[in-house]
Amino acid sequence: MKITEAKEGAIVEVFVKPNSPKFGVAFDGHEILAFCTEEPVKGKVNKELVKEFSKLFHSRVEIVSGFTSRQKRLLILGMNKDDAEHIIAAWGTQ
Repeated sequence: MKITEAKEGAIVEVFVKPNSPKFGVAFDGHEILAFCTEEPVKGKVNKELVKEFSKLFHSRVEIVSGFTSRQKRLLILGMNKDDAEHIIAAWGTQ
């Protein structure tokens, strides 16, 4: 899992798979995959990603890099690395 600690919170690296039948989070080796239902046009995937990860972490989420890429870095505000890892691991087993 690619999660690092930052001053403002935890940074989570995700690889986005757009146009999926339903939103979900999974693991492929050490990579976090985010299956988004939206098309990658006009920031729709970015909005869905921020919304769903905000719900998942019960915290504000911002995209810090990868706005036009499938590889994105999300900042989970007020979250430490260990807590972020536990939440993502629990979500990935659903």
